[in-house]
Amino acid sequence: MARMLEERSAVVFDADDFARQAVEPGTPGYARVIAEFGPEAVTASGGLDREWLADRVFADPEARQRLEAIIHPEVGRLAAEAIEPYRGTDRVVVYVVPLLVENRMEGMFDMVVLVSADEEARIARVARDRGLSERSVRERMAAQLTDRKRERAAHFIVRNDGSFEDLAREVDVLWRELQRRAL
Repeated sequence: MARMLEERSAVVFDADDFARQAVEPGTPGYARVIAEFGPEAVTASGGLDREWLADRVFADPEARQRLEAIIHPEVGRLAAEAIEPYRGTDRVVVYVVPLLVENRMEGMFDMVVLVSADEEARIARVARDRGLSERSVRERMAAQLTDRKRERAAHFIVRNDGSFEDLAREVDVLWRELQRRAL
């Protein structure tokens, strides 16, 4: 959906991209992750072993909190820097934040949009798109809030259970609302 909004001229930023930047080799975040989780967190090529880390943090809520304490502040800083040039303009800025409600960030935005789909469809999509096992996807989803809680925080819900054309129609309605609010 973010790509569809970008095609309609929205400026799109993704928290996951900032999270990767926050722990690139040579960054303070990278050094802190290694200090916190040990050399096992590093691949032979020197990058973070994201799969190894994910296995640890999604099985251990305390470990997840330690990792988030390293990454989240840096993600916030990177996002603020990226968004700043668009403040006070009529540009629609979309910030994709997978754990927005879980991190109680909904008050930071003019509008919260939730993309929702059947749980089994989401599991299949994430497993396919990210090359994860169904078990890994389910563990990650278990760390998130329920659909009902996320829906309560949303100003606008886009259903993504149907065809690509169905989604495009929903995005068109959303785009009109975003443009209206940006003026």
